[in-house]
Amino acid sequence: MADDLLVIIPTRGRPQAVPEIVQAWDDTGATADLLFAVDTDDPELAAYKKHAAELKGDGRVRFTFGKRRRLCGTLNQQAVKAAKAYRYLAFLGDDHRPRPAAMPWDFRIRECLSGGPGIVYGNDLLMGEQMPTAVAMTADIVDTLGYMAPPTLVHLCLDLCWLEWGKAMQRITYLADMVIEHLHPANGKAVSDAGYEEANSAERVESDSAAYYAYMQGEFMVDADKLRALVATS
Repeated sequence: MADDLLVIIPTRGRPQAVPEIVQAWDDTGATADLLFAVDTDDPELAAYKKHAAELKGDGRVRFTFGKRRRLCGTLNQQAVKAAKAYRYLAFLGDDHRPRPAAMPWDFRIRECLSGGPGIVYGNDLLMGEQMPTAVAMTADIVDTLGYMAPPTLVHLCLDLCWLEWGKAMQRITYLADMVIEHLHPANGKAVSDAGYEEANSAERVESDSAAYYAYMQGEFMVDADKLRALVATS
């Protein structure tokens, strides 16, 4: 089914990303549903609303406008709701772009996850296999844990948690030839802006790193057991 996969994109301050991402859907032949999650206090709110009006007739694309919860909070809010309606859920940053290949990337995701609970990610041309900066997973993972990423995180280290979840389940796949390019200042493919500066500030790095290590030493053990049980009963 074309509507069994939802890609959630929390976005702030980058309305220009919307038509670029929709164009990437067109260029790659993607049929996955696409949800842009926008903050109501975004300085660029009017531009986002204009894109929403222009794309109203595109059945693949939806927008949600809500209170600012930062990246992790927004992703979790939308993923928990969507887990009841979709079989697969994915996260892309507003600076990720799927690239054309012989087989559409979203088809690859469906194919890879069709065998049961699991996680899959592609090549972002920045971190590669080391880190799933964009990720897809079966919705039952979100349903089981009650979130798509540990809620103690704000912006960073979500990808490290996804990697550990997949390893704990022994159900994680890296597809090197499925390119979902990360256009980031770290690889010279984007210019730093207020969003990058806030997300990568010393304070955010310190806070999210501490939250990640605390999670791995505590709640991760509980989550890993839940995920292994999910695999065993699937």
